[in-house]
Amino acid sequence: MIPAISARLSAMTLLDKAASGNRLSPGEAEQLYHLPLFALAAAADAVRRQRTEPEVVTYLIDRNINYSNICNVGCSFCGFYRTRRQADSYVLSLAEISAKVRELEAVGGTRILMQGGVNPYLPFSWYLELLAHLKRQHPAIRIEAFSPEEIKGMAGLTGMTTFEVLKELQAAGLDGLPGGGGEILVDAVRKAKHISPARISADEWIGVMAEAQRLGLYTTATMVIGFGETFAERIASMKRVRDLQDAALATHGNGFSAFISWTLQSKGVRIEGKVPGAGAHEYLQNVAVSRLWLDNIVNFQASWPTMGYKVAQTALYFGANDFGSTMLEENVVSQAGAKHRHTPEREIVRQIVDAGFIPKQRDSLYRIVRTPDVAALLAAKPSIDFSSLPAIS
Repeated sequence: MIPAISARLSAMTLLDKAASGNRLSPGEAEQLYHLPLFALAAAADAVRRQRTEPEVVTYLIDRNINYSNICNVGCSFCGFYRTRRQADSYVLSLAEISAKVRELEAVGGTRILMQGGVNPYLPFSWYLELLAHLKRQHPAIRIEAFSPEEIKGMAGLTGMTTFEVLKELQAAGLDGLPGGGGEILVDAVRKAKHISPARISADEWIGVMAEAQRLGLYTTATMVIGFGETFAERIASMKRVRDLQDAALATHGNGFSAFISWTLQSKGVRIEGKVPGAGAHEYLQNVAVSRLWLDNIVNFQASWPTMGYKVAQTALYFGANDFGSTMLEENVVSQAGAKHRHTPEREIVRQIVDAGFIPKQRDSLYRIVRTPDVAALLAAKPSIDFSSLPAIS
């Protein structure tokens, strides 16, 4: 057989297998990166339609709260962290954090995503008091807080195991962990000298997430591409996620509720110019590959904050079924050049409708809580002036 024809038939066979939802091997998943982009998109879209409601795209009304920017890890791709001695370092008070939650409640929000740096100057009791305060003052709001990196930092501060830390935080009011700090779950990439040698290892990130899932805490998995990693390393990173999801679902039925990927934001930070980064083509390619490779995760989120609205809309045809959240305040990736920091519900609804889908508001467990009145929402004036939101109180 002519080699070119043989190659085309092999690609068609692989795409047929992927589109049917059958499990791929690491080698097959790596081959996906070499296939035509829109053929890959068609396969990923076919799987999305099998596993989620085909005409619906979901979204969440939430707020990001960065309780402190003091951190001792020093990742070269982070423009958010500060040392304690820097003039613009901060730790928010409980009153300031509550004020932010009240603004979220005013617009019908259901979740706060709360992260900070690894701050060695905050006692563990501060975190417990914060969670208890928020549950007393805002009982209807889910609290998803503290990445595995922060959990590991608390364990080092207290001498407890990460599992013991998680149990105490859960008892105080913690509902889940964000997937921050995942990036690429291959130590040769994540701990490279020019990236973040002090970062927790891939094993430690996976271990904390496994413990959180064992406790019944909500978790998501994240991925950032553009560090110069190979396609094989991207697949290896996602394989860590897929393997943990298999184990979690088999043992206690509580795994990752979603997978979220985006491209490295490097403008104005120390890593700028030292790594290749990634553009819209690679982002969409990776969204599609992740949908096909991670066959045990249902929900895939488009990243409008880093990619912009149009690329995020396109991702809805590359396997994503969720448009993310309002992120009423975002201070981390925006400080490394992300395109957007926050957006009102009506703009998210507009983007979903313009992309050809039916928008539905969800909670953080991906349960539908409301189908918005699109006409009324688009005609209404926003209740908060998003353009004037400060970075911190």
